[in-house]
Amino acid sequence: MIIVVGLTVSPVREVVLRLQELLFPSIADVAVLSVDVDIAIVRVDAHSTSRGAACPQCGIWSARVHSSYLRFPADVPSGGRRVVLRLRVRRFRCLDRVCSRRTFVEQIHGLTRKHGQRTERLRSTLASVGLALAGRAGARLPAVLGVSVSRSTVLRLIKALPEPDIPSPRVVGVDEYATRRGHAYGTVPVDVETRRPVDLLPDREASSVAGWLAARRSSRDRGRLPRPCAVLRGRRQGRGTTSHPGR
Repeated sequence: MIIVVGLTVSPVREVVLRLQELLFPSIADVAVLSVDVDIAIVRVDAHSTSRGAACPQCGIWSARVHSSYLRFPADVPSGGRRVVLRLRVRRFRCLDRVCSRRTFVEQIHGLTRKHGQRTERLRSTLASVGLALAGRAGARLPAVLGVSVSRSTVLRLIKALPEPDIPSPRVVGVDEYATRRGHAYGTVPVDVETRRPVDLLPDREASSVAGWLAARRSSRDRGRLPRPCAVLRGRRQGRGTTSHPGR
């Protein structure tokens, strides 16, 4: 089924406008040209409606079009079908003569990013799935929903997320983790009250734990420390107080 914008029949145009509101509810500068739906995939032709864009290098606004081309970012699935945008974007000329960027490509806020193969909302969805299920399971679930993605991509999207703003914990527990069991270990401070890891230290050395504790002197003592002697020495050197999260 193909729906095309621009026909004089008002019911068809009304349907497309409703589809535009459904597909891009929070994006203002996008117009849908047509929607092609088959058994396995939904193809959406769209283009930007903004008059111009700001140069990412100097910030100067430009409406002088150099050229245009098509991008095909994958979007969130619809009804179990893959959704692919056929998005026409423009390349603008930078009007600042001293700017090193002669031309630049417009990015639609909330939809695309430079060199992105997926829309921003699909990236956010896959990252949320990855945070909940990790790599292997995080790749299997999107496949059921109609998105083909590898576990490496899911993990890469998680790593690209900004670091959360974690408040300084009031009660700290110290445990260990293994990057290679029997060979390489590190230290993980845990917020005892929220039961969430606060940081990852690359080793179990006393100096690392002492430095971490010295930066957070407001922590209180709520129990005993784990077994490794290096962590015990780190507690004494840092003059901080910790507890074991599991006790």
